[in-house]
Amino acid sequence: MIPAARAAAAIEVLADIDARRRPAADAMKDWGLAHRFAGSGDRAAISSLVYDALRRKSSSGWIMGEATPRAEILGALRQTRGLEVEAIAALFTGEGHAPAALTDAERERLAAADLSGAPPHVAGDFPEWLAPQFEASFGDKAADEGRALAERAPVDLRVNLLKATRDKALAALSYLAPEPTPFSPVGLRVGMRPDGRAPPLASDPAYVKGLVEVQDEGSQLAALLAEARAGMQVLDLCAGAGGKTLALAATMENQGQIYAADPDAHRLAPIFARLARSGARNVQVRAPRGREDVLADLEGRCDLVLIDAPCTGSGAWRRNPDAKWRMRPGALEQRIKDQDETLENALRFVKRGGRIVYITCSVLKAENEDRIAEFMARHDDFLPVDAGAEARSAGLPALAEHRSSFGPGFRLSPRATGTDGFYVATLARV
Repeated sequence: MIPAARAAAAIEVLADIDARRRPAADAMKDWGLAHRFAGSGDRAAISSLVYDALRRKSSSGWIMGEATPRAEILGALRQTRGLEVEAIAALFTGEGHAPAALTDAERERLAAADLSGAPPHVAGDFPEWLAPQFEASFGDKAADEGRALAERAPVDLRVNLLKATRDKALAALSYLAPEPTPFSPVGLRVGMRPDGRAPPLASDPAYVKGLVEVQDEGSQLAALLAEARAGMQVLDLCAGAGGKTLALAATMENQGQIYAADPDAHRLAPIFARLARSGARNVQVRAPRGREDVLADLEGRCDLVLIDAPCTGSGAWRRNPDAKWRMRPGALEQRIKDQDETLENALRFVKRGGRIVYITCSVLKAENEDRIAEFMARHDDFLPVDAGAEARSAGLPALAEHRSSFGPGFRLSPRATGTDGFYVATLARV
């Protein structure tokens, strides 16, 4: 397919997403099945353009003066791809399978690309109903933080210290020109391709052999701040696919015990293959079994309970830009309820002197500091661990400047730390 036809296809996919309010991945899959002439390279290029358009959906609509799939693609080509007007016009010719030619008004708007006067939710490309939440979390920097969350994310890798050193992994992946991550001592960062596609890692020997795992630096830092030590009894209460479980196992040097649990058995399914590849031997997976309490034997025994809490995922919008436009206000209310219930459930397992580490991949104060404040108001036997002391103890002194100004813990974001958005707070049971 020629580039112009790919642009037309991307407009078609966006129209389907809008009409049926469905995930972008599902819309792309259906488009591919209906257009089997399109090769894998075509589908990847179209998908990349669709995701770029979703990143700038609101600001593109403002620039172009209309909220349509065509306007979103035009805005993406101008804002994300950096194309000048004539380069865009060469794709929008109206000939063959190309989209209709640019109008004079579209040319003028593309040339200006003007966001002056745009409200924060437009300039920052986040849903309007979340504007009060962003203002509460970021004040007058709400638009800047939203804009950073709309950028493409790099590919971050965690070096598996059970099998390799960072130098060894750097050498093994040298053809990708990886760089050490700024904060994590076990992280590598690989840039995206110019077209927005990630480099192929699934078949790379370093990945297949378990020398590295794909994990955002922010997630790596959350696991390091947990300070799991050899010999500990650790419960990963919301383990999901196991990214932080694997990181904890490496930190503990396969000594002690980690129990990986999750209320959703389907989310746990990928952990088994990942554990085998990683060489981790100190992990027990406790998958749900109907109404059976599979964690009953851990009550009051755990040195550390890690809560990777269910959340809106606003901190991961760089990687899932369609998710922010599908989220509704009721989802935030439900997540807050889930977070409070998960924190209460963790009480069962923390022994005296033990710790809860509460983590979200959200940038919203309502899901972060507010939840911790309310939990501590209910339980006076838990005290927050000072963020500065925690950063130094974890060997991450540079993180001290990213302590939250709203309460205990750390705030990470693409704008502040170059990571996905994360919140990490540690509570000690006295």
